[in-house]
Amino acid sequence: MFSYNQPQRNTGEFLKQLFLGKNVLSRLILINTVVYLIVNIVGLLVGLFNPGATSALSPLAEALALPANLSLLASKPWTLFTYMFLQERFFHLLFNIVMLYFGGMIFQEYLSQSKLLWTYIIGGIFGGLFFVLAFNVLPVFTSIADISIAMGASASVLAIIIAISTYVPDFTVHLFLFGKLKLKYLAIAFIAIDILSIDGNNPGGHIAHLGGAMWGFIYAFSLKNGNDIYKILDHFKIPKFTWNKKDSKLNTSRPKSGKPLSDDEYNTRRAASQEEIDQILDKISKSGYSSLSKKEKEMLFKTSNKK
Repeated sequence: MFSYNQPQRNTGEFLKQLFLGKNVLSRLILINTVVYLIVNIVGLLVGLFNPGATSALSPLAEALALPANLSLLASKPWTLFTYMFLQERFFHLLFNIVMLYFGGMIFQEYLSQSKLLWTYIIGGIFGGLFFVLAFNVLPVFTSIADISIAMGASASVLAIIIAISTYVPDFTVHLFLFGKLKLKYLAIAFIAIDILSIDGNNPGGHIAHLGGAMWGFIYAFSLKNGNDIYKILDHFKIPKFTWNKKDSKLNTSRPKSGKPLSDDEYNTRRAASQEEIDQILDKISKSGYSSLSKKEKEMLFKTSNKK
């Protein structure tokens, strides 16, 4: 995706786009990173001022993690949502960010940003429900249900990867050491690993992954068959997120200087333009083509001529 002959300064540009980009994928990565930092800073402060603390978790992590115990869950129901943004270990965060970026970039090539957001959230909720249900129904987990918790974005990330693998199963990716591989085979491998790992050290995590994967498959399968489940969520608008109002509308054309755009600059402009096109298409589906303004019609016309 990124050429090897790019100047070193593009590393900074890539990181800026990764965390501060004007798209849903960057927002999700930023939220996970900020939560990680805050949780660990709070844990550090508690450890410094209360060295006798016995809990292995930061107090904030305890408040955000999803408990398997139903009584505890009833006292903090928000954890079914917050757990999917919580990572306490750096490599846990790093792995989830890498996989979220990988899956999210492919997802955005074919589906809208709003679909990416809802797949992340609902996939995470499905993962959480699978975790809670398994630990309260399966006898093997009875002895540890009261002390078990779930945290991490993995279920949400897997929902995104399985969804796009179901939607475009023959999309080919290039993996280090493995070479070219179709998404459908990668998805099968992820699911097989989780199933075979349930009897390992982290059964709750792998069960949650399978819940997220199930939602990703259900949604993409229904979408391919002409049924967009997320239509009922159309009235929930994604808030605008811009660091600089002057850059709120961008295009992918070459700048006046004549200098070619870098990959990061192109991707930034493309994401902004795609978001505007998604909004126009949503407007057409709700109110018809005649409801578009002159400027919106021109943008749609220009975009269709580029394809």
